[in-house]
Formats: sequence, structure tokens, C-alpha cells
Amino acid sequence: MTKHSAEYWINQLGLEPHPEGGFYKQSYKSGEEVPGRGRVLYTSIYFLMTTGNISHFHRLQSDELWYFHAGDSLSVHMIHENGEYEEVRLGLNLENGEVPQLLVPKNTIFGSSVLQEDAYALVGCMVSPGFEFEDFELFTQEELLRDYPQHEEVIRLMAYEKLPE
Repeated sequence: MTKHSAEYWINQLGLEPHPEGGFYKQSYKSGEEVPGRGRVLYTSIYFLMTTGNISHFHRLQSDELWYFHAGDSLSVHMIHENGEYEEVRLGLNLENGEVPQLLVPKNTIFGSSVLQEDAYALVGCMVSPGFEFEDFELFTQEELLRDYPQHEEVIRLMAYEKLPE
């Protein structure tokens, strides 16, 4: 199978810039609602990251499942609710410790990056209950360093100095 470029996927899937970084497009939205919550059962997006274009640290109030589709491996950086940091590589090189799917639990602060030079990763992300922008919270370096000074190196890499307007 031919390895396509990031531009190929962006154009073919109609991806647009995402506020946290990278490119995305909603691919599915459940027609069912979570009983008593007024929220759709799940939503799913295509998400594409390129070298030097990180997904900045953010938090969701729902679980998010990630699925690797194409390209190079993607590092998902997580600061769990208990304050522990974890990096998981999403990809298909299982012998190198990569995994083809990953759960980011609700209320985890997380972001992602492609570490290889001139590379990209195309993934799918499913959120349940369904994603709503009001549940999406971005962070500055200052905010995170106040609560997690032990993770200064990754925070400086993965969080905004100042939130975008």
C-alpha cells in the first residue's frame, strides 16, 4: 500500500484546523442519547497530527478512545487525575511497544505529538458520551506548572504559553 502524505488525508477527508492543534473532521454522531443526560451516546472524529504541530494539553469530561489509522506513530501524553504522567505510543509497531488503540480516561489532561521528522499520524477518536465543546478545557503552562511542577519538561513542550484567542 502506498504511503500517502498528510495533505492527501487532509484533502480527501476534508479535515480542518482544530483549536488544540492538528486537523479534524467529525465522522460520526450517534442518533441515540444517553438516558437522562441530554447528550448523544458518542461522537467520532478523524484527527491528523504532523511533525511540529502538537495537540496542546487539554481535558475532556468524557472518556476518549483513540484508534490508529495511517502514517507514523503518535505519542499521547497524559497527566492522570492522580498526577502521574504517562506517554503511550499509538501505532502498529507492536514490537516497539506501540498500541493500535488507547483509552484516555475522562478528566485526564492530555495532548499528542508526532516525534519523527517530516511525519504525520492519522487517528480516529471516539468520545462517549458525545463530545461537546463546552466540555473541552485548554490549559496554559502556568496553570499546569502550579499543580504539576514535577512534569515541567513535558508541560513546557505540550501546553500553550498563552491560550489562543
